[in-house]
Amino acid sequence: VQLQASGGGLMQPGGSLRLSCVVTGTFFSINAMAWYRQAPGKQRELVAHSPISGEIHYADSVKGRFTISRDGAENAVYLQMNSLKPEDTAVYYCNARGLDSDYVGWNSWGQGTQVTVSS
Repeated sequence: VQLQASGGGLMQPGGSLRLSCVVTGTFFSINAMAWYRQAPGKQRELVAHSPISGEIHYADSVKGRFTISRDGAENAVYLQMNSLKPEDTAVYYCNARGLDSDYVGWNSWGQGTQVTVSS
């Protein structure tokens, strides 16, 4: 299973960006998809988590500004980021977990996409 993320870039404070991540490969199911980020000198942190069932979870720092969404038909997850702040600057990683054809769990990461918020 491979994840390919895209959509990062440089944006001014207050602007918007939309990240995309597509899951490819052979699997039985995708049970959850999420976005994480890692700023320089900091640990990787959860930004948003979307399980196949249950509530979507957002980090307090992005609530009301970021929206995670999924496209089941395309095996994709998106992160709409509005009202961007300089502190949102980080490398953003998509993550997906699921089951393979033998019902064994898998957990895969995308390669990361840089988001820089600066004037």
